Amino acid sequence: MAAPESANNAGAQTSFIPMLTLGIPGNPTMAMMIGALMIHGIAPGPRVMTDRPGLFWGLIASMWLGNLMLVVLNLPMVGVWVRLLRVPYRLLYPAIIAFCCIGAYTINNKPFDAFVMAFFAVFGYVALKLDCEPAPLILGFVLGPMMEENLRRALLISRGDPMVFLQEPISLAFLLVAAGLLVVIAAPAIRVGREESLKE
Repeated sequence: MAAPESANNAGAQTSFIPMLTLGIPGNPTMAMMIGALMIHGIAPGPRVMTDRPGLFWGLIASMWLGNLMLVVLNLPMVGVWVRLLRVPYRLLYPAIIAFCCIGAYTINNKPFDAFVMAFFAVFGYVALKLDCEPAPLILGFVLGPMMEENLRRALLISRGDPMVFLQEPISLAFLLVAAGLLVVIAAPAIRVGREESLKE
């Protein structure tokens, strides 16, 4: 238990590095954090350390304090957390829904917020039943506007010529890498489909 949990904590904290320095989320949690920062008018990127040092170093300090508090809380209360795992899911699930509704309602004290939460809960359930991965949806939701903005900026600089992405070596290299990754990801599925068709 200790080894995978240590690896999980290490991975969760190191995922802040590309998020804060490059503005690129490494997982859905970081994508949600980028969305929250953008809502507050903070654009994660290379300048966040100089423009907002209080935010950056406060986040670093919170990681240290959070780990220290985890040690203080978990060592004496490990028995309590183990007992919580024995709570039946039929009791835990309604409690989670109730707390989510209370939290959504108390943001603005409006029932509409609770209905919005319920709608997206149903949407998430349908997406789960259809085997839709949540990570690409969240990443696309956060990175989509950034990609569109930079695409328009590049086309304005090139006066509407899309060939600029193939003429510049850096963009061409990124496009080739992206195409290679698509081939690598799609190749196993294509191979399995061909083998099944040949067996039939």
